[in-house]
Amino acid sequence: MKNIITLTVNPAIDKSTTVAGLKPNSKLRCTSPVFEAGGGGINVSHVLKELGGSSLCMYMAGGATGNHLKDILIDLDISQKVIPIKGWTRENLAVTDTVQNHQYRFGMPGPEVSEGECQEVLQELELLLEEGDFLVASGSLSPGMPIDFYAKVGLIAQKKKAKYVLDTSGEALVKGATAGVYMLKPNLGELSTLCGVQTMSFRDLEASAKVFMDHTPCEILVVSLGAQGALMVTKDEVAYITAPIVYQQSTIGAGDSMVAGMIFRLAMGGSHMEMAQFGVACGTAATMSAGTQLCKMDDIEPLYQWIQKNTDKSSRIRF
Repeated sequence: MKNIITLTVNPAIDKSTTVAGLKPNSKLRCTSPVFEAGGGGINVSHVLKELGGSSLCMYMAGGATGNHLKDILIDLDISQKVIPIKGWTRENLAVTDTVQNHQYRFGMPGPEVSEGECQEVLQELELLLEEGDFLVASGSLSPGMPIDFYAKVGLIAQKKKAKYVLDTSGEALVKGATAGVYMLKPNLGELSTLCGVQTMSFRDLEASAKVFMDHTPCEILVVSLGAQGALMVTKDEVAYITAPIVYQQSTIGAGDSMVAGMIFRLAMGGSHMEMAQFGVACGTAATMSAGTQLCKMDDIEPLYQWIQKNTDKSSRIRF
């Protein structure tokens, strides 16, 4: 299996709890909170561990919450490289109302990051990356970070001949994609941003994805379509992957689980189709878990088998 490095520049402690009904201006009695390591790249490393793979989890962290995050990853037996920062690592909160079966997610912005702290991340990547490695940069930027930070990461990956996978949003995604990537996993809204349009319908999806690939230095584009699966586009192939219908408990971490599944399959030598199918299986499995829990291997395998059997061969077009 090829080496995988995940990068998270704005990690979090994800705290989740439940409450029997939400009412304003009232003291609400919650269940004991569950604390988990969160942030795009950290979630990817966590899922890779669940799949039987390994990775180096690289992230920026500071303060008591940063130490808590480090301890959680030690307990999970995930290899880590911490870039210390002055600010405290953020905490996010997810509350599930058990009466209405609704989940409320509160995301915090994260600590201010200095130019020197950003440079330290880039310098560490220069030292760590080797030819053929997978580098997965996932999640939002922290306040104070330059909007082209992921583009700078991409230039280092190109220099080192590593396979750069980017999963973020907004202008950071646009800048990073323009600089060049191996793979992108946008959702429909993020693809709209990449294509410079406000909205995009399913009718326009395939044509827009092809145009984007023709004008962007990207080898693989996998557009996440939520419960409807995904669209995979390369320079010579387009394929729709259908997702099975499952009982969804939470969508937290579904995108990160999908990315982890795809990277795991690629690192094991799988084809692009196997990669996309396994990724959809992992993303779907994550929605079956409650709160901030990620996908579980016992759920993934039967979903993957279903997807393999039900991928319509007519939806696979080679050029």
